[in-house]
Amino acid sequence: MANQPLLLALDQGTSSSRAAVFNSVGQIVASASAPLKIEYPADGWVQQDPNQIWVSQREAMRSLSNKLSTEQNNAVVACGITNQRETTILWRRSDSQPCGPALVWQDGRTADTCFQWKQDGLEKEWSHRTGLLLDPYFSASKIDWLLKHDQQAIHALADDDICFGTVESWLLWNLTSGKFHCSDMSNASRTLLMDLEHCAWVDAFCDTIGLPTNALPELVPCRGEFGTISKGLPFEGVPIRGMLGDQQAATLGQLCLQKGEAKCTYGTGAFLVVNTGTNIYRSSDGLLSTLGWTDANGTPTYCLEGSLFNAGTVVQWLRDGLEIIDKAEDVNTLAEEVENAAGVMLVPAFTGWGTPHWDPSARGLIIGLTRDSRKGHIARAALEGIALSVATLVELAAKSFGQSLGELAVDGGAAASNLLLQAQANSTGLTVRRPRSLESTARGVALLAGVQVGVISDLHKLEDKKEVDANYFRPTIDHETRRQWIDRWNKAVNRSLYWHA
Repeated sequence: MANQPLLLALDQGTSSSRAAVFNSVGQIVASASAPLKIEYPADGWVQQDPNQIWVSQREAMRSLSNKLSTEQNNAVVACGITNQRETTILWRRSDSQPCGPALVWQDGRTADTCFQWKQDGLEKEWSHRTGLLLDPYFSASKIDWLLKHDQQAIHALADDDICFGTVESWLLWNLTSGKFHCSDMSNASRTLLMDLEHCAWVDAFCDTIGLPTNALPELVPCRGEFGTISKGLPFEGVPIRGMLGDQQAATLGQLCLQKGEAKCTYGTGAFLVVNTGTNIYRSSDGLLSTLGWTDANGTPTYCLEGSLFNAGTVVQWLRDGLEIIDKAEDVNTLAEEVENAAGVMLVPAFTGWGTPHWDPSARGLIIGLTRDSRKGHIARAALEGIALSVATLVELAAKSFGQSLGELAVDGGAAASNLLLQAQANSTGLTVRRPRSLESTARGVALLAGVQVGVISDLHKLEDKKEVDANYFRPTIDHETRRQWIDRWNKAVNRSLYWHA
């Protein structure tokens, strides 16, 4: 193994930073992680310290390097970066110091701004050009908020000394000691600032939010030459050759390379992504059109995406909020104490709804409680609530795409739960495929970097391997039972909407 070329993936997530190395067929060799604190300073506000994002990623790199032998460290030939998307960071070009907090993708403080933009009639053009909706989820309104409310950002803007970037830009800047200020097209397509068809920044949208165009990162293909890791850092000298948003990376890591293939990642949120090939599919049901990945020339593969803001956070809440489990995996044991949820439903809208409702004012609820309801019913309802939320995305994606998805590949931490995946199969009517390794996000960007340096000649040659060692979950309920279940779920969801209206 040590003599084979190895591929490094830096996977910067919302609750932790990971680093992993893979061999040339995408098998994981070793990984390490470091935790990352999330701050909730007010209802709907979610932020992080940009410096801590970088420190956390650096710690994961150091831990991984220490795990590897000298020969393995020397065998690393390329690095790829994947990251939590939409999270917005501003910093000074002169000293690399952040201006204010990183506003996390879940942050909803800009709901009023987005509402005003809609009132001003801006959404039609913005949506057509970017494939997105005017929602606090995306970067544009977060930039607008920082430029108006954060004193450091206000001063840096006045000094013409400001840089904007999503997390991959921030990591690349720090990894290369400020030599590279770039954003790859997959991440850029989530900012509300990139024209999806032409893969170019839209100056007019930057004007709307008051961001000078010289603060934008250089827009680059998802694979290319993005400098090398600086001296003094773990893996110094390793060339950086790929960048991808986390959900696009997971889609690539699951080898959903054919048009119509789909995956769902259960991380902090849950994200359904469907490969639509070279065509942009547009949804009238709240799904997003987004850029999946590009080749080295910038030629794109597009995707349809459904985004849920809360999945793993539901289990974290059971652990840290209700304190009915000690560790995340205990949710399965607790849920197995009961045969079913006994009519209890948990709607996981803690920080609002993404697809299809796009309601930042929505809030979570538990419904159907009786005097006989127990902790096990709530735990089972929590897992089913995640699955039912995703089932809505699957239904809408099939409608927008014009055909059934057939099979659903899954990954992410919560995908380790057999109960969740059986509920996912039952609620969608699809076969659910779970690979042995759930590290699809890191794997995807490692494979992309591997193609760029010639270690991997063709990703399609790896497709046969995706069936090996996979676990399959198939529906065990009939169509009518599923329909009644979904009807009850939709009624529960409707009660969670417009909570502050």
